[in-house]
Amino acid sequence: MQKENQKQVNRFTRIGKLLDFINENIDQPLSVEQLADKSCWSRWQLQRVFHHETGLNLAQYVRELKLSLAAEQLLGSKSRVVDIALALGFSSEVSFSRTFKNMFAYSPMAYRRRGKRLGLRTPIKLCSRVLDSFDLTARLLQIRIETRPEFTLHCTSGVISGLFSLEPNYQQQVPKIWSEFIYNLPEVEKTSVLSEVSSKHMDIELIGVVGVIDANDDMNAIPYWAGSTAGALLGTTSLDTIDVPAQEYAVIPFTGPIKQLEQVLAWLFSHWIPDSNYDSVDGYELEIYPVNYDPEDSSSYMEYWLPIEPRG
Repeated sequence: MQKENQKQVNRFTRIGKLLDFINENIDQPLSVEQLADKSCWSRWQLQRVFHHETGLNLAQYVRELKLSLAAEQLLGSKSRVVDIALALGFSSEVSFSRTFKNMFAYSPMAYRRRGKRLGLRTPIKLCSRVLDSFDLTARLLQIRIETRPEFTLHCTSGVISGLFSLEPNYQQQVPKIWSEFIYNLPEVEKTSVLSEVSSKHMDIELIGVVGVIDANDDMNAIPYWAGSTAGALLGTTSLDTIDVPAQEYAVIPFTGPIKQLEQVLAWLFSHWIPDSNYDSVDGYELEIYPVNYDPEDSSSYMEYWLPIEPRG
């Protein structure tokens, strides 16, 4: 068992070196053939291993990183679109603009005029904190950068002790707050909010809001709200509401039992943030769950949204 774990560690180390090479040379032309030469795999094997470990197509990953870098330059500089395109290895402004719009649904100039970071991809990082525990699930992480508009959450609330408090109790308290939210839903609203079929048609999200901005210095009294943005809850008098302001976020995808999320968040704060081009800021942190989320299932997926701003 230990030998097999070591093989997996070695494979992730090789992938990690390749990811570093891509990130360090993202402003250069990068073909799959060139990347295969930098790895220990053939062109076909590299694409297979990369997809298996990251869930992403290698060429698409490189392309999305280039386009995300272009989006940052559009928002943070006055450089011409053609200059940005050529500097990132695109053959022409036309091909760049077409590819950019396919990813972001806006042309480069429209994205610049909008002035908000939407759908940006950041380099995949090796989450060494999880790797060291030989828990090899969801370790290669790609953080998204998104801007979320203001929204109203219909919810129940409670108080938790967070990840960095002396006596964290969030693993016990958060499920209780969610249970109270579900208990307080009238049957009609319960069907519309918790039905998987309804949620797909009505764009319903289940959101946990972590009020670290309102917490004390010891992080042992953090407000937590569990609820939904569903409009069907507007008339539900037993629920509270909270208005969450518009904010820019780093979005952390997480697959696995929810009890393992703290390892990823600890890595995020201690490694990813310092090495990134962003700073965390005071604000409301978000947990976004699909309906019928199973916190103990190894295949369950959720997202953690951390308030950020570009580093000056």
